Amino acid sequence: MSDHGPGDEPPDGESSNVDDVFTYNGGRVDPGESANIRYGISETYLGDPVRIPVTVVNGAYPGPTVFLSAAAHGDELNGIEVVREVAHDWDHSRLHGTLVCLPVMNVPGFLAQERYLPIYDRDLNRSFPGREGSTSARRMAHRIFTNFIEPCDLGIDFHTSTRGRTNMLHVRANVDDPTVDRLAKSFSSNVVIAGQGPSGTLRREATDAGVPTITVEMGEAHRFQRKLIDRALTGVASALAEFGCHPDSSVHWPGWRTIIDDDDEKTWLRADAGGIVDMKRGRGALVEEGEVICTITNPFKEEDEVVTVDAPFTGLIVGVLENPVVYPGNPLCHLVGLSPDTRTALQRERRPESSQSEL
Repeated sequence: MSDHGPGDEPPDGESSNVDDVFTYNGGRVDPGESANIRYGISETYLGDPVRIPVTVVNGAYPGPTVFLSAAAHGDELNGIEVVREVAHDWDHSRLHGTLVCLPVMNVPGFLAQERYLPIYDRDLNRSFPGREGSTSARRMAHRIFTNFIEPCDLGIDFHTSTRGRTNMLHVRANVDDPTVDRLAKSFSSNVVIAGQGPSGTLRREATDAGVPTITVEMGEAHRFQRKLIDRALTGVASALAEFGCHPDSSVHWPGWRTIIDDDDEKTWLRADAGGIVDMKRGRGALVEEGEVICTITNPFKEEDEVVTVDAPFTGLIVGVLENPVVYPGNPLCHLVGLSPDTRTALQRERRPESSQSEL
């Protein structure tokens, strides 16, 4: 596949991307060309190859190399559609730089519709940068990392919440790194949760290896959620515009933004009793201190056994329980604090005349 023939010339004032060949172990993609690759990262019990799909779009003009990845957890599907649409539905005839699109990294988990590598019961997103001669998960991670992550300049890794919970769209990023901070803000998410991320995660290990990377969390496992997918596509377009990949596009401002760091109020509220949960407020809701977020009852709904869970501070519900049954200690919702100015901006956005009700 190619967006440009070998005789196409860039417009006046723009240099050709002739030196920016994208190479991986076993192949290359020249400037102005695209390639759909099924890259072997392991083998099954029968010795058949385990291959991941990769699309490389190498623009005809110079610019950064950016990876977009999804489904490091095999049941997290929203990001798959984001990466596929960027790779195959967008017009890249004016692309400056290269896009490395990995829609399904955990192919065994995806086929089984499980979060982890099903045979090995390992978390691929705790196995980066990987290592040859190690576990199956780390060998897979190593082949992905060395071929398609390390050659890049920037990265966006898409995730959803785990099964039974859902997240509003937000970014997780090590904002102490100036380029990561720039990338996180350019994605135009309302909420950025600051931090390095756990050891072995793709965003942390890529950033440590010199490839500034953010994680985008959105929605829940096992489904496509169109509003969140479209919102994430807006974020990708904004980030690519910020770094000059699509110079004819513009950076999107989300209207308000809060960056949650270690000094800010944030907590996972957990159940203090087992039972059936009635959530009163959902993903993306602004709640006031003392407001009832949910109640927990037993099967008989006995009034003297009702447990009420109140907001310990005024904040935003970033993640929330979807499965309504809990044991003591199970998470109910992820609540983050907001500054007075951010609360005012959020309340203004959500007035009836506002068109931006979906975060």
